[in-house]
Amino acid sequence: MRTIHILFALLFIPWLAWTQTAIESIAELELEKVAPQTKQNFWLKIIDNGMSRPVEVPVIVVKGQKDGPVLCLTAALHGNELNGIRVIQEVVDNIDPGNFNGTLVAIPGLNAISITQHQRRYIDQEDLNRNFPGKETGNRSQQYVWQIKEKILSKIDYLVDMHTASFGRVNTLYVRAAMEDEKIAQMARLQDADIILNSNGRPSANEQIAATRTMRAEAMLKGIPTITIEYGNPQVFQPELISRGKKGIQNLMAWLQMTNEEVLTVPKPTLCKKSYWIYMKEGGYLEVLVALNQKLDKGDLVAITRNPFGEVINEYYCPEDGIVIGKSSNPINMNGGRIIHLGILDESGN
Repeated sequence: MRTIHILFALLFIPWLAWTQTAIESIAELELEKVAPQTKQNFWLKIIDNGMSRPVEVPVIVVKGQKDGPVLCLTAALHGNELNGIRVIQEVVDNIDPGNFNGTLVAIPGLNAISITQHQRRYIDQEDLNRNFPGKETGNRSQQYVWQIKEKILSKIDYLVDMHTASFGRVNTLYVRAAMEDEKIAQMARLQDADIILNSNGRPSANEQIAATRTMRAEAMLKGIPTITIEYGNPQVFQPELISRGKKGIQNLMAWLQMTNEEVLTVPKPTLCKKSYWIYMKEGGYLEVLVALNQKLDKGDLVAITRNPFGEVINEYYCPEDGIVIGKSSNPINMNGGRIIHLGILDESGN
């Protein structure tokens, strides 16, 4: 059955692109050829699938009347993280190219195959956001992210990479940003976020993967100021978070002087200097007792686990003062399962 689903995706995506006869398919993103004061849609070729048309991603380019920065917005590098897609669509819908400066490159669906499969990972079960910089002649995931690096990251000046929690977890609206960089810090502060997490691009679970990194870390190595925004929950559109996301991106474009709009005031977020997950020591039925964005004191009861007979087999307490960035939403868990993503407050206020 899984093979049938994959073949369907490989055939359906190119067919969908083919039916959009007014949209040009391109092999390269040549921004200099886009006419000023226009908004244009493209299908950008990423890979060949060996069946019919190549696998392509949707790209929206808005080019203003004057020169300015190239801001890139990407969503759904993980195929089940959808809120960012709608954020991009609403942002683009509200731009008038005649009153715009610079260039916006918006990609509402970067993992073209996995979106239709309702799955997070790529077709080979690899996490694309742990495979940068990729390899031109590597395996399937490595070649896919190498194409992203070459065809997209090489063209831009600023990047906002949009994510959500994955299956079985829920998130606040929070930003990952290297706060020691003033440009990046300002990009983060402009978002209507609950929390800003000072982070240099390593995965939240503190995974150590030799020689590979996230797209944000790859972009930062190339000198591109980049933030990652986590917009809530997987496989859904959440109108409140989408509205807040749109406001944050509009603030960013105003700050970059791409629009003539004023930067809107947003609530002050909680700043965290680091974060980590608390994991289960045994399998069982998990009940998380704390809420998203809840501040915790050391020793607060966080969760309990029960066996199949309903007997409590363990209690979990907060190891230090912090705030709940994300948490598990799946009661069925096993050894090493995630409980909460705990942010540790930055009391300096930086």
